[in-house]
Amino acid sequence: QVQLVESGGGLVQAGGSLRLSCAASGRTFSSYYMGWFRQAPGKEREFVATISWTGTNTPYADSVKGRFTISRDNAKNTLYLQMNSLKPEDTAVYYCAAGSRLPTDSPHEYAYWGQGTQVTVTS
Repeated sequence: QVQLVESGGGLVQAGGSLRLSCAASGRTFSSYYMGWFRQAPGKEREFVATISWTGTNTPYADSVKGRFTISRDNAKNTLYLQMNSLKPEDTAVYYCAAGSRLPTDSPHEYAYWGQGTQVTVTS
């Protein structure tokens, strides 16, 4: 069993920054890709970024390239998403995901999900 718990969301003005964390339990944290997804009201879940177990492969969605940085600390079983230059369009519930064997943008390939943390960016 793997449990993921996101934190760090909140309310921020456009142009500001937030750092999301995802604490993982279980001993398979470093064995597979982990990722971040987001979902706005009335919209389907959207890929944000994913990261390999070594941190050397980090594909990003085009919408966040240059602004967001995904990282992981395997010793702490923690995934991070540093979000800079935030825009109102970034407003969504952000979900941590784990368990994919590929750096895929498909949520169906991730076996484990957190409960989500709300990020609201005001204009």
